[in-house]
Amino acid sequence: MLVTLEGIDGSGKTTTISSLQEVYPNAVYTLEPTDSWYGDAVRNSINVNNADPLAELFLYMADHAYHLQTTVIPALDDGKLVISDRYIDSRYAYQSASLDGIIEDPLSYIEKIHQPWTILPDLTLYFDIPPELGAQRSGSTNKFEQTSFLEKVHENYEKIISKHPHRFIRIDATLPPKDMTQIAIKSIANSL
Repeated sequence: MLVTLEGIDGSGKTTTISSLQEVYPNAVYTLEPTDSWYGDAVRNSINVNNADPLAELFLYMADHAYHLQTTVIPALDDGKLVISDRYIDSRYAYQSASLDGIIEDPLSYIEKIHQPWTILPDLTLYFDIPPELGAQRSGSTNKFEQTSFLEKVHENYEKIISKHPHRFIRIDATLPPKDMTQIAIKSIANSL
């Protein structure tokens, strides 16, 4: 089973992952961007304010392909629970916000080019937080953590959820971390 944690920056995903490791110690924990050279390229582009958005999309896609082949698919083939801090929906939401005004209907474009080869999650825990609070919590340290950008990303997540409501569980990310963790644990347990 593939479980992903999604949401804008500052929503509490990483904190929840730490707590999940105590409850599901045998799961495979992973994240995007990965710790590979593909992920390094992604992280480098995040800090370049004038990086080409289309080139960034393909960097993220390369990292995702690597992640699938080296971590996700082997773990799923071994019958393991895989829990990923960010996955494909982050790319859909963030890169379509970056490509807004450059490509017509960027969300559909990005979904279409991933469709033949990616694996959709079985369950996605969506940590929902107002963009202003997410920017405040994350420190607004890069181009993807600015309130105006996170507003577009938040809108894109809502579009994605409306297309795939069956796999999303919405978690109020303004709740205390322990409450968010309890909802996450219960949601995963109910899906196993």
